[in-house]
Amino acid sequence: MPDMKSISDVLDHFDPLEDKYISREYQSYGVYLAEKLEDTKRKGLYIKMSRDLPRVILTQALRFVVDSHARSKGALFMWKLKEMGVFEKYGFTMKGKKTVGEKKSVK
Repeated sequence: MPDMKSISDVLDHFDPLEDKYISREYQSYGVYLAEKLEDTKRKGLYIKMSRDLPRVILTQALRFVVDSHARSKGALFMWKLKEMGVFEKYGFTMKGKKTVGEKKSVK
């Protein structure tokens, strides 16, 4: 698992043509999560998680998923985080998602 990199390491490996939208370390870790989970469609979600949630918890859930050889690694990762109680503990919500029992208001 990658450790926190120094800013000089990040800048040394920065390619402005390929990595032009990655300017922070948490963004790099979010892209790393998306690639390891083979879920590059949801890069933004993993970047948000790497910004808002503790790295130790994300690494623990990632280790669980990588060791399991699951077909849907992204779904298993989310399940593991939910099982660990991360969403409730840290108040992490996904934009546009309704909670159970919430109804769409009609105006």
